[in-house]
Amino acid sequence: MRVGAWRARAVACCALLGISSIAVGDDDDKPSDSGRTSAQPSLNVEQQRAVGIVVAHPLAGKAPERIEALGLVLDATTLISDIGDATAASAVEHSASAELARLRSLHEGGAGASLKMLEAAQAEQAKAQAQAQIAAAHFALNWGPLAALPAGARQTVIEATTSGRSLLLRADLPGRHAVGALPVKALLDVDGVQVPGRVLGTLRQTTELQSVGLLLEVPNAPAGLGPGARIQVALLTAAQSGLLVPRDALLYDENGAYVYRQLTKKAAGENARFAPVKVKLLLPLGDGWLVEGVDDDDDIVVHGAGVLWSLQGVGAQQHDDDND
Repeated sequence: MRVGAWRARAVACCALLGISSIAVGDDDDKPSDSGRTSAQPSLNVEQQRAVGIVVAHPLAGKAPERIEALGLVLDATTLISDIGDATAASAVEHSASAELARLRSLHEGGAGASLKMLEAAQAEQAKAQAQAQIAAAHFALNWGPLAALPAGARQTVIEATTSGRSLLLRADLPGRHAVGALPVKALLDVDGVQVPGRVLGTLRQTTELQSVGLLLEVPNAPAGLGPGARIQVALLTAAQSGLLVPRDALLYDENGAYVYRQLTKKAAGENARFAPVKVKLLLPLGDGWLVEGVDDDDDIVVHGAGVLWSLQGVGAQQHDDDND
């Protein structure tokens, strides 16, 4: 709804103020991501005021080294079940593919395989392939970080978990839907004892907490700590610094997060131009995000970035219409 309001406001401003977009002039003024449109919104002072554009320098910031999370010990039998489903579906698909290949060879050689038998085998193979894909997608949805591990490392974690030598735990960050840079370590508070855990990655599936979750492995967990237990978890991040930009400054597309930077004017009285600059999200901090990809002396659009996004599209459309 906000995007629609921005676009409506931008179109109105284009009609009333004659806002234009211009092509990139030189290498210094090019957007950092060549995948985005090269048209750069160009506005004078009055036009910036009309659409509410505000620019400011990003502030230096440092990521907190400890983030509190809520942990839930996961049931290893669920992991075993999902692995079994995926393995069985894969075996059935392999068998169906082999049977299809056998019947196709017989049919082509005229050796006792009818067209009807071949078509039935094709249907079975297609069904088995779909079931295998569903099982693999289900496993990736519930256990994404495990699925992403190399085969040997994945098998080591699975064997340790199913044998009881380690636990898998989901750590939720209430109030957050993105994690930025992964923490490097975790500490579980088990009856006042700090138990270390290893961060495996981000989980794709949410829970009733409606927050981003991380999958942790806890080797040699204390006896009695079992599935369903909820405990406090501290996520430890690597020492990292960045620049803090407000949330209103950030936009997101298929290439990732970006902000708008006001380009340096080459002549007095020239309209201000704005270009998208790709940034790397490190960590949410207060009312903003700690990012990499901009400098502390850049003029970043901290209010009205959505309007510029709309103007960029409108400008490109106007340019296309002019060529018709």
